[in-house]
Amino acid sequence: MAAKLDYHWHLRKVMADRGMFSTTDLISPLAERGISLSSSQVYRLVVERPERLSLKILMALLDILDCAMDDLIEPIAAAGAVKKSKKAAVGGSAPDTEGVGGLRPKRARIRGVDRP
Repeated sequence: MAAKLDYHWHLRKVMADRGMFSTTDLISPLAERGISLSSSQVYRLVVERPERLSLKILMALLDILDCAMDDLIEPIAAAGAVKKSKKAAVGGSAPDTEGVGGLRPKRARIRGVDRP
């Protein structure tokens, strides 16, 4: 099972470390780099965690704030992302091999049936 990843967005903290306390402080530096965002778009970028982010905007933020990508984005393991061990359908542990392997059912045997 692949680990599920999540992230923390630290744009507001990085801005504060650089003396930028208003979300509108980013509008003109972004515009200088050819990125035109409204004040509400910049507010959402700073205050909320973006689900999608253009690489041009990310590169501009890194340039404006003179920081690295790991200063803005901190990867974390998602809550509840615990590896579960594989179990057979009816008790017991599954083998470590891929596929059904030892999980195939046993063939039925007919015993003691009188045939006419």
